Amino acid sequence: MAENDSFSEERQPYTVRLEMFEGPLDLLLHLIQKNELDITNVPISLITEQYLEYLKLMKVLNLDIAGEYLLMASTLLHIKSRMLLPSSPGQEEEGEGEEEEDPRAELVRRLLEYQRYKNAAGELERRPVLERDVFIRPVSAGGEESEEERIEVTLFELLEAFRKVLQRAKPEIVHEVFLDHITVEEKVEEILSLLQREKRSMAFHLLFPEEASRRMIIVTFLAILELVKMKLVRIFQQAPFETIRVSPV
Repeated sequence: MAENDSFSEERQPYTVRLEMFEGPLDLLLHLIQKNELDITNVPISLITEQYLEYLKLMKVLNLDIAGEYLLMASTLLHIKSRMLLPSSPGQEEEGEGEEEEDPRAELVRRLLEYQRYKNAAGELERRPVLERDVFIRPVSAGGEESEEERIEVTLFELLEAFRKVLQRAKPEIVHEVFLDHITVEEKVEEILSLLQREKRSMAFHLLFPEEASRRMIIVTFLAILELVKMKLVRIFQQAPFETIRVSPV
């Protein structure tokens, strides 16, 4: 962990702005879907804990977390504290009087509304657009995955895959320090070159060698995010919960 801290503080001026990707409501919807929860009855304690874990992971990566993420974190903590408070004596005496509003109600309303807009936007994106979906893509001889088989991966699914790769990294020996003198920009060129040589998609985890240090894993992941932002690669799955793959655009 010491190497990771020094990497964040000393060697990582490079940042990726999350505005280029999804926002806090997308993260909440991802957590709800990941845990197979009812959006109208979210266990706020579980979601808050996992949301804060993602923020910690973003901090490790030195991602430029927008203020909306921190505001949502404080909102979740406020809702959690309200739900932990016992009912006031006055309300207990009223018995069947007016019930106190669920502290989650406003958040659930926002999530449902956002989900509707997101689904509508996705539906519009899938519709044919003039001069876009009118040409037939030839089938490649190498058996490349067809466009119909690709399911786009969200930033948060990518972060989850990165977390698993990071857990796989071998613990560093304290008295031996080896610095990988490679920048994010250099790693971007290296990944692009590798994908162009392969001429097809690669499994996400194969971009991280087994012997890679924690710092190198972080640099590689930041390079992948930069390539996504530059629209030079696509991150997708061939089916829900399948292996995440990376392909050049």
